[in-house]
Amino acid sequence: MFVEKFKAGRIVAGAVLMAFALGMSGCGSTAKDDPNSQAALDKLYAEAKDDLNAGSYDRAIKALERIEGRAAGTTMGQQATLDLAWAYYRTAERAQAISTLDRFIKLNPSSPAMDYALYMKGIVNFNEDLGLFGRLANQDVSERDQQASREALLAFRQLVEQFPESKYAAEGTTRINFITNTLAAYEIHVARYYFNRKAYVAAANRAQAAVAEFQYAPGIEEGLFIMSESYDKLGLTQLRDDARRVLDKNFPNSIYASGNAAKRKAWWQIW
Repeated sequence: MFVEKFKAGRIVAGAVLMAFALGMSGCGSTAKDDPNSQAALDKLYAEAKDDLNAGSYDRAIKALERIEGRAAGTTMGQQATLDLAWAYYRTAERAQAISTLDRFIKLNPSSPAMDYALYMKGIVNFNEDLGLFGRLANQDVSERDQQASREALLAFRQLVEQFPESKYAAEGTTRINFITNTLAAYEIHVARYYFNRKAYVAAANRAQAAVAEFQYAPGIEEGLFIMSESYDKLGLTQLRDDARRVLDKNFPNSIYASGNAAKRKAWWQIW
């Protein structure tokens, strides 16, 4: 009787141990297959980086979107968001890239990568409008939207002001100067467009706005001249004289005042 009970006890104990072992094995398998585990995320991110480096941006985007959702609030999640913005940018999905960067900036205000996020936002907008003057030749200038350039200018200014020691600050400053001159030249281009079509009120207003906003840009000389000439055509002698006085004071050797303006190329023109 004792022997039989002992055997039965060993059988029960063996069954318990077997069940426990199977349970532990199942737990290990579950952890290994868990898509939210660190090992799984590390593997997925490594694959996404390989795809980015290989130029397989569409496949990288799918992986990075998954990582961003699964690793939200972590350093990996932040990096995935920035990589995702870059991948969108490389596939010409500007709106998606900007919204991704805006999300990063909003959710991670103290991130050490904030300067890079601002730099990237500036770059995405900057390159959207890089071919400005080439497009002007085939487009009514009064219809050209400069929002992308202005968004780039704001991003680069924020970068330089908040992170003056950033490794991106110097390039940000260079781009600020270029965009400022570009926007000023565009506004003067539009003012000239209106003036040539005898829309003198619109020409004067556009030139005045450019002079007020971009005081140190090269195109301001012509802006003051357009203001003076537009006010003259409108019979507004006091405003004409005021504009001419500012022009003479700031540009005493102005080619516009001497009547040689037609011989001068714009600052951006190379042909």
